[in-house]
Amino acid sequence: MINGYSDEVNVQILVALMKHHHVQRVVASPGATNVTFLASLQNDPYFTIYSSVDERSAAYMACGIAAETGQPVALTCTGATASRNYMPGLTEAYYRKLPILAVTSSQHLGKAGNMSPQMLDRTSEPNDICKISVQCPSVYSEEDRWACEAMLNRALLELTHTGGGPVHVNLVTTYNTSFSTKELPAVRYVDRVDVGDSLPSLVGKRVAIYVGAHAPWSSELTAMVDRFCATYNAVVLGDHTSNYSGDYWVDGSLIMKQENCFPSCRAVDVLIHIGEISGAYASPLVKEVWRVSLDGEPRDAFNKLRYIFNMEESVFFDEYAKHADDAKSSDSMPGAFLQEWLDEDAKLRAKIPELPFSNIWCAQQTAPVLPSDSVLHLGILNSLRSWNFFPVDRSIRCYANTGGFGIDGCMSSLIGASLVSPDKLFFGVVGDLACFYDLNSLGNHNVQPNMRIMVINNGVGAEFKNYNHNAAHLGEDADAYIAARGHYGNKSHELLKHYSQDLGFEYMSADNKEGFLAYLNRFTTSEFTDRPMVFEVFTNSDDESEALHMMSTLEKSASSVAKGAVKNILGERGVNTIKKILGK
Repeated sequence: MINGYSDEVNVQILVALMKHHHVQRVVASPGATNVTFLASLQNDPYFTIYSSVDERSAAYMACGIAAETGQPVALTCTGATASRNYMPGLTEAYYRKLPILAVTSSQHLGKAGNMSPQMLDRTSEPNDICKISVQCPSVYSEEDRWACEAMLNRALLELTHTGGGPVHVNLVTTYNTSFSTKELPAVRYVDRVDVGDSLPSLVGKRVAIYVGAHAPWSSELTAMVDRFCATYNAVVLGDHTSNYSGDYWVDGSLIMKQENCFPSCRAVDVLIHIGEISGAYASPLVKEVWRVSLDGEPRDAFNKLRYIFNMEESVFFDEYAKHADDAKSSDSMPGAFLQEWLDEDAKLRAKIPELPFSNIWCAQQTAPVLPSDSVLHLGILNSLRSWNFFPVDRSIRCYANTGGFGIDGCMSSLIGASLVSPDKLFFGVVGDLACFYDLNSLGNHNVQPNMRIMVINNGVGAEFKNYNHNAAHLGEDADAYIAARGHYGNKSHELLKHYSQDLGFEYMSADNKEGFLAYLNRFTTSEFTDRPMVFEVFTNSDDESEALHMMSTLEKSASSVAKGAVKNILGERGVNTIKKILGK
C-alpha cells in the first residue's frame, strides 16, 4: 500500500508547488512513466483526481473544469503517443486562455531518437498549444534542484499570467518504486504580485536594491528610489552599468569581491532586483530576492527569487512609499545600513596595496580623472570587473555589452553611441582580443573625434589565466587554444599603432606605469581634440592575475584564516575526511 510520496525529488517539488499555486484538480490517464507522479497525488488528500482513459477526452474535460471553476486544472499521462492526444484540447485551452497544466512523463531525455520504446521527443511544442514548455529532469545535485524549482515556478506562474492559458511540463522519471517520503520538502515558492495586489511587508527587514544594466534614469525615478531608501533604511548596489546617481549608492563591488571576508553589511534580508543583466557577478548574502519588472518574468539571477512584481519600477517604489508610516516603526536609524556599507568600503580601500601594472591599476589611475558628463563603455569581464573596483564621477554614464555577454562588438557599440551625442566625450576600455575581434569598426568613416579607446594588450585571453578561473591550473597548457595566446601580432607594438594612425587616430602606448601616467592627462583631457584616440597599454597576464588576487583578498576574517591553516596542515583530503566524520 502506498502511504507516502515518491522518492523522486522532481516529483516532490512539482507536487509541493502545485499545492502552493492552487492546482487542486487533476484529470489522470493511466500509464507507466507517470506512476511516481500520479501515485504521489493520489496519496495526498489535497488533490481531487478524475480518471480518463482517453487522453483527448481528458484534455477537453480539463477545459470544461477550468471554464466552470475559473481555477487551474492539471493533466497527467504517460509517454508514447498519449501526450499527442492532448493537443486538440490544449489548442482549445490556448485560444480560450484556460489555465491547464499538462504534465507529461518521460524516460531519460537522452533516449529520444535512439529507438527506445515509448519515448517521444517533447522538447519542442506547437506555438499554440501552450504558453511555455519546460523539461524537468531528475534531481541529482543542488543545482538540479534549483533548476527544477525555477522552471516549475515559472511554468505554474504562467497559468494565470497575462490572461492565463495552458502550460506544459515534461517530467522525467527513473521509475523509482519507493514511496517512503512522508513529508514534501521545503521548496522555494515564487509568487507574482500585480498592480493592486496586497504587498508583502518590508518592515524590520534589511533591504538592498540591486540594479543591473539600466536604461537612463529619470530624475523622478531617482527621487522615488531615494525616498524608498530613506524610508526603509535601504542601499543601492550594482556595477557601473547601473547608472543610478542618487544618494544611496554604494560601490559594493570591492566588498562583494572579497573571498575571505564576510562583513555584516553583506547580509541582506530582501534584495530588490531591477534592471537587466549585470556583469558584476555580485554575491550579497541574501535570504530572498524580489524582482521588479514590467515583463513579469521570474528571472532568478541570484537563485533566491521569492516574488516577481509585474509592474513599472516607479509604480513599485510609489506603492511602497504609501506604507512609509508602517516602515518608520522599525528600530533601525535612517541611513544606518548605508553607513555600514560605506564604512566597510572605506576600510577596504585603505588596505589597497601598490598594484602591479595591469588593467586594474590602469582603472585605479584613470577613474578619478575621467571627465564629468562623459560616457564610458567597458568590455566584459576583465575590463568591467577592473573598473567596478573604483568609483567614477556620478555624472558619467556607463555601458557594457552584457546582454549576450560576448567580446564582439564592444568598439562598434562605442562608435554608434558616440555618433548620436557629438557633444559628449566617449571612452572605451577593451582587452586585446575584444579589440582585434572588432578592429574593422575603427575604419568606419563616421567615427568622430569625441571617441577615445584604451586597449589593454596582454597578448592573451587574460580571463583564462586569472588565478581563480577553472583553466588556471592548466598553466601554459591553456595558452594555445583556451586562452588563445599569440594572436594579432603577439603583442606587436606596431600593428595597432599603424592601423589606427593610418585611419586618422591619435595613437599613444605604454608598457609601464611611468609611460602610462605620461599620457594619462592627454587621454582624459576634457577638451575636445581634432582626432579620436587609441591608447594601447601593454601588460602581462601574470600581473593581471596577481592584481585581481590582491584586490580580492584585502582582508581575511578570523574564521577564514583558521580554515586556511587547517587546510594547509591537513590538505584537501584531510579536510574532506573531517567533514564526513562531522556529517557535513
